[in-house]
Amino acid sequence: MRVSATTPKDEHMPFETILFDIADSVATLTLNRPDKLNAFTAGMHVELREAMDRVRQTKGVRVLLITGAGRGFCAGQDLSERAVAEGRAPVDFGSTLEANYNPLIRGLRELPFPVICAVNGVAAGAGCNLALAGDIVLAARSASFIQAFSRIGLIPDAGGTWILPRTVGLARAMALAMLADKVSAEQAQASGMIWKCVDDAQLATEAQQLCRMLAQGPTKAYGLMKQALYASSENGLAEQLALEARLQRDAGKSHDFQEGVMAFLEKRPAKFTGA
Repeated sequence: MRVSATTPKDEHMPFETILFDIADSVATLTLNRPDKLNAFTAGMHVELREAMDRVRQTKGVRVLLITGAGRGFCAGQDLSERAVAEGRAPVDFGSTLEANYNPLIRGLRELPFPVICAVNGVAAGAGCNLALAGDIVLAARSASFIQAFSRIGLIPDAGGTWILPRTVGLARAMALAMLADKVSAEQAQASGMIWKCVDDAQLATEAQQLCRMLAQGPTKAYGLMKQALYASSENGLAEQLALEARLQRDAGKSHDFQEGVMAFLEKRPAKFTGA
């Protein structure tokens, strides 16, 4: 793990199912079970929690990038851990969501800086909804998105029933959930599910360039933008206007606002510090 930001002084065991790196204010988290299309396991969730703790605790992180190793982004839950033997009690999936998936998705949405997901291959089930939980989602042209839950008699989880209607509308969300159709990266871009589809060979470069640009931007404003935009679907106009006023008050007190105004007046690029 290469770290250039300031990290807490503690001992960390090496990760086995993910790769984690912090450099130049960008934390990069790579799901790393390529032989299983990076499917989630209990062990991976433990490591994801530790990685997210490091992201939150490391001073100077201004962007989080999430991607997958190999030819897939994430195939969802590893079903070999969920096989139900005859005569045994069924798995309590609600407890699994409450302990693992729900805190992960909430944590991404609550980070006070941008989360970029670079979808390099298939994103299925909970892996699809992890990808869609990013603030900005890029996908390789060969990537695909599948709400595969109905194929095994489950409902979309990991935030899927919240994210999909807000990105593609209720009619498409219902069909995607029930039919479990594969959505290509190009279709995902056209429907507003993701921000951008790029050629496979350009995905890593484009994602890195985007992260570098955002890491040099007004981080506090980005965090406030997330609060405002994610609250908008639940608020009426009056509530949203009041929220905008409160958040804009905070943004206006930031060093980055002062720097942005001075840079504009002096006709030079702004040098934002994130504060």
